[in-house]
Amino acid sequence: MGALDWNKIVHQNQGWRLISCIWLHAGLIHLVVNMLSLLFIGIRLEQQFGFVRIGAIYLLSGFGGSVLSALFLRNSYISVGASGALFGLLGSMLSELLMNWTIYSNKAAAIITLLFIIALNLAIGILPHVDNFAHIGGFATGFLLGFVLLARPQFSWMESHELPHTNQPPKYKAYQYILWVVALVLLLVGFVISLVMLFKGKNGNDGCHWCHYLNCVPTSKWKCNT
Repeated sequence: MGALDWNKIVHQNQGWRLISCIWLHAGLIHLVVNMLSLLFIGIRLEQQFGFVRIGAIYLLSGFGGSVLSALFLRNSYISVGASGALFGLLGSMLSELLMNWTIYSNKAAAIITLLFIIALNLAIGILPHVDNFAHIGGFATGFLLGFVLLARPQFSWMESHELPHTNQPPKYKAYQYILWVVALVLLLVGFVISLVMLFKGKNGNDGCHWCHYLNCVPTSKWKCNT
C-alpha cells in the first residue's frame, strides 16, 4: 500500500515508496502522536517562514529519512510514518537558530532546550520497533535545509531598506553565505551518494558495522532484529 519496503524499492523499481510511506501510519495512536507533534513544531515555523519553505523541508526530510532507513534497515522492517519529516523540522529549527545567531536573544537557553528535545527523541529511537534511521536521516536533511532555506536578513539591512537614499549594509552576513554553500553541497552530495548506493542494492551496514546500534540497542529486556 506504499510502505517503505526495501525489496520493492530496489528490485521492483517502486522508488515512490520513499515518499508515500510518509503519509501512512501504523494505527490511530501513531497518526495522532505525529499530527500533534506536527502542530507543536510546525505552526511556529510556518508562521515565520511560510508554508512553501516549511513544506519543502517537511517533504525532503521525510524523503531523506526514508532513504537512510532503506539503506541501513533493508529487509529488517517495513516502515511507515512521518517521524523522519518531523525530525527534519526539528533539525531545521536548530540550523535556523545557528544561521541567524546574531539576531536572537536568549540564545543559550534556546539551543540547550532544543538540543535536549532532539537528544531525548533520538534516545527513544533506540527502542525496538522504532525506525531511528528515518529519524536520523530526516534530522540531518532538515538540519542542512535549514541553512539553505531559513536565512533571515540582518536587522541593519531591514532598517535601512525602509529608508530611501541610504547606503544599505549587506542583506546577509558573510558566515550565512558560507553556511548556505556548505550545507547545499553536503545536501546534494549526500542525496546523490545515498540514492546511488540504495538503488545498487548496497548495504549501509557494510561500511559501518556499529551503525545498527543507532537504531536499536539490545538489553536484557528486549532483543533487536539486526
